[in-house]
Amino acid sequence: MSRTRPHEIVERALELSTADGCVVIADEQSTANLRWAGNALTTNGVTRGRTLTVIATVDGREGTASGVVSRSAVTAADLEPLVRAAEAAARTAGPAEDALPLVTAAAGGPASARFTEAPDETSSAVFERFAPALGEAFARAREGGRELYGFANHELTSTYLGTSTGLRLRHDQPNGTLELNAKSPDMQRSAWAGRATRDFADVDPAALDAELAQRLAWAERRIALPAGRYETLLPPTAVADMMIYQLWSSAARDAAEGRTVFSKPGGGTRVGEKLSELGLTLRSDPSEPGLESAPFVIAHSSGDDASVFDNGLPVGPVDWVRQGELAHLTTTRHSAGLTGLPVAPAAGNLILDGGGEKSLEEMVAGTERGLLLTCLWYIREVDPATLLLTGLTRDGVYLVENGEVTGAVNNFRFNESPVDLLSRASEAGRTEKTLPREWSDWFTRAAMPALRIPDFNMSSVSQGV
Repeated sequence: MSRTRPHEIVERALELSTADGCVVIADEQSTANLRWAGNALTTNGVTRGRTLTVIATVDGREGTASGVVSRSAVTAADLEPLVRAAEAAARTAGPAEDALPLVTAAAGGPASARFTEAPDETSSAVFERFAPALGEAFARAREGGRELYGFANHELTSTYLGTSTGLRLRHDQPNGTLELNAKSPDMQRSAWAGRATRDFADVDPAALDAELAQRLAWAERRIALPAGRYETLLPPTAVADMMIYQLWSSAARDAAEGRTVFSKPGGGTRVGEKLSELGLTLRSDPSEPGLESAPFVIAHSSGDDASVFDNGLPVGPVDWVRQGELAHLTTTRHSAGLTGLPVAPAAGNLILDGGGEKSLEEMVAGTERGLLLTCLWYIREVDPATLLLTGLTRDGVYLVENGEVTGAVNNFRFNESPVDLLSRASEAGRTEKTLPREWSDWFTRAAMPALRIPDFNMSSVSQGV
């Protein structure tokens, strides 16, 4: 079965289906990775995998039901049982609330030109230029008395989507991440940097090592500060973690039913309300250069912001917040019908635009007294009604005085809402591609500016490094 081409698997599963409707998604994934510790490579590897998802829909007197079954390492002998399992799940399920006719070939667009071609694959060759440069960074780190730890991972997923209504779509998604930690020899000081990339051609280990060396030097002076509200500079990675959670919490139906921060008192949603005086625009666009993502819906299951019945539906650019005003909430075709809002499926990237042209360093230079964060960690939701989140700072919180970093302070637990941060931000810097540290296992394609928050709530002191 591993030698059978993915499009053939999709076609065979559709042929085997006896359901009223069928969607088949074949995900072919390959990964290559490097890991290192103490300025030396420790492991590397390459993997291959295949996951097949079959979605069966069955029309009944009370409505249409759906059944979903996903399995990895499917063999030829497993294919028919997998299709039958999805059909059985549909026949024993109640009517699906989000049931709608499957997307047709006319509505979903023409078949992908490469649908019948073999999947793209990554290999260790993706690190051909990066690995030697990383070795040079190890040498510089040893000379500078610091140790580098971290990993680089590159994935390439080719998704083949076919339906009983004639859709034949394919998307190839490269996804690379680099996380690099520098530590002092006594392990008492730590600094982190991360990058998201499509192919590692734009990752410079020397520049990252220099950035981390500077941060370790800042931390030679330690300053204890109590909990409280501080003027705080959030770097792009921290802004991305907050904005991504806001996007994940922006389902239109939940808002219309009065369950989220985007619910309007008395009923309805807050679409059209002003969220930021800075005129910022939070948007997604599958064709954003360097952050390209799937231009059609790939839904392995149904939820608040996704529907298996929408598979293959085109995904276009959407402004979630436009010039500071809430413009759209995420909708499926079903939830759009319930709320009266336009259909707006979420894309696989997120961009915050509309700030100035200042770099983070320039924003530091313009700070009289405040805190500079490295990243956020262990973010959890406290109150969905306000989207209040709590979490920790990590790997460096620095004190800025008269435009210069004067030392490192202790870590904090914070309590903040991303919606409130947008409303209170007094300055936004230059938008740049960034790796969201907390959500990098699920969401990596982001571009954000640094934000200046006049009164960021550091609710308690944390003992974390």
